[in-house]
Amino acid sequence: MSKQQGENTYLQQVLQEKAEVDRKLSRSRSSLPTPSAQSNSGMVSPPASRAIDYRITGFWLWKSVIVPPNVYTVHTRRGHREPLHMGKGISFRFNPLTDAFLVIPAAVQTILINANCICIERQGLLVQAYVQWIIDDIQTAYWKLDFSDLEDPMGIVNLQLREQAEAAIKDKVATLSIDEVLSDKQPIIEELTHRLQAVAEGSRGQEGSNFPSEGLGLKIVTVQIKEAVVSSTQLWQNLQTPFRAEREKLARLAQLENDQEIKARELANRLSNERGELNVASEIEQLRAEQTRIAYDREQTEKLRRNQVEQEAERQILAEQNRTAQARNQAQLELVLQEFELEKQRITAEMEKVQQQIQLDAVVAQKTRAEVSASLEVAELQHQADVAQRDRQLDLDRKRREIENELSERHIQAQLIAQLPDIVQHMPAPQEQRTTIITSDAQEGLVNPLLGFLAGLSNLTQDVFARTQTDKNTD
Repeated sequence: MSKQQGENTYLQQVLQEKAEVDRKLSRSRSSLPTPSAQSNSGMVSPPASRAIDYRITGFWLWKSVIVPPNVYTVHTRRGHREPLHMGKGISFRFNPLTDAFLVIPAAVQTILINANCICIERQGLLVQAYVQWIIDDIQTAYWKLDFSDLEDPMGIVNLQLREQAEAAIKDKVATLSIDEVLSDKQPIIEELTHRLQAVAEGSRGQEGSNFPSEGLGLKIVTVQIKEAVVSSTQLWQNLQTPFRAEREKLARLAQLENDQEIKARELANRLSNERGELNVASEIEQLRAEQTRIAYDREQTEKLRRNQVEQEAERQILAEQNRTAQARNQAQLELVLQEFELEKQRITAEMEKVQQQIQLDAVVAQKTRAEVSASLEVAELQHQADVAQRDRQLDLDRKRREIENELSERHIQAQLIAQLPDIVQHMPAPQEQRTTIITSDAQEGLVNPLLGFLAGLSNLTQDVFARTQTDKNTD
């Protein structure tokens, strides 16, 4: 908003707004509709300047008022304190001599507000807002508000609410700073809502009370702040200067970073190009070396392939020879296995024969053992009989010797000498002979031969007894 030096623009705006309000409030009220000449159809069309399209039908004292369904109607009659009809979309019979009526819009009304305010820093602000309201209680509203203007029934009510809203906005902005108004508009909305609700809706009566609520019978639907603009262009530029400077600094830094990045990328691109040329030269040399290596590898591969083919042919020949030798060895092995099988069968048959022979030998040995046992038993019995007989003979001999001992020595020697041939005949050939002579000097010549003979007889008896015991243990 531009300002000329020495001119109070804000005062001029206030005076213009005051004049406009006075003009609207002092504007002559349109009178109620009067009967007019009835057309051939019996209907009277409303004037073109009416805000609500209602119709008056009939003639003279028998007329009817037809209203749209979205408007309130209030029908009064002379002599009646209360309206005859009151409500939304009610059509009724009308006597122009005694009746009067109001037609009020029931739709939501919107008030646009442009409040020129002064903040706590004594700076001008233009706050743009809008308020939406609706008639909540028609019985209260038609008593307290003026809806008689045919062109704009809501004009005076909107003007009054606008003045209330502008006053509330100016009062709240006067306690706030420019930064608070520009950054947070919620306090202004809350104050404006509170003020308008207090005026339009009023304070509610106590719970359970039958008294009507105070207010204008209106309901505030919504209150919003659209914009808050600084009136002074210089002040607005000053407020934007820190932010613009900060943004300019960020832009400059971004430009410097961009230039630096571009320069770094140019150097990197140059380095990449140089490196690429060197890499190309190196790759060319590598390709040449690679081609040489490939040619050499091809020659060596061909030599290796030929060698492998030759080796493979030799391996196939050796494999054929090995298979032939393996088949020959397999045949020989099968022949040997057949021979082994035959030998095994022969050995099995011989083993069976040997087992049968062993069984037969066992039976024969058992039979022989039985026979030997029987022979030994017979020999034992014979021996026992011989021993018994010998014992008897010894008893007889002992008795005889006892008898003979009583005889003279010459007689004993004579008998012994007579029996020596018999004794020698029955004596076995001695393997070892030991003679122990114990005599005295007086009997040496007579006893020594007799004692030697008795000693030999004792050794012989012991040998025979030892052999007999050995034969028993063996059986």
